[in-house]
Amino acid sequence: MLEIGTTAPAFSLPDQNGAMHTLEEYRGKKVILYFYPKDNTPGCTKQACGFGENYPQFLEKGAVVLGVSKDSVKSHKNFETKYQLPFTLLSDPKLEVIKAYDVWKEKKNYGKVAMGVVRTTYLIDENGIIVKAFDNVKAADNPAQMLKELE
Repeated sequence: MLEIGTTAPAFSLPDQNGAMHTLEEYRGKKVILYFYPKDNTPGCTKQACGFGENYPQFLEKGAVVLGVSKDSVKSHKNFETKYQLPFTLLSDPKLEVIKAYDVWKEKKNYGKVAMGVVRTTYLIDENGIIVKAFDNVKAADNPAQMLKELE
């Protein structure tokens, strides 16, 4: 996990519509950058829907929400449509940003060890500095936790 107080790594990734997004374009706003393992899985769906339900409050507090996984643009589009998600989902199939943010780790699942995305959420301030970092977050609780962090 990246250190609090460090500059967030720059990125350029496509969203669920294929449009490119960079961290730089969000200067002046708080960014909740959350990394999740896979579209349409129970935990990831709970987390995304929680961010979706609370999205107006995030906007009121001057924050944007960006979800990142290694899923394809098409997978993200289906996920967004199915759950009517109002925020941006970024596709990182080459793991460039996932690795830059240090969330690609060894994971154990039913005794099997494999590499994967560890559910991690960063709060980046208006100047691009990481001010909060949470790893192994609980999917269902993360949106409310991040709203609290913005107060």
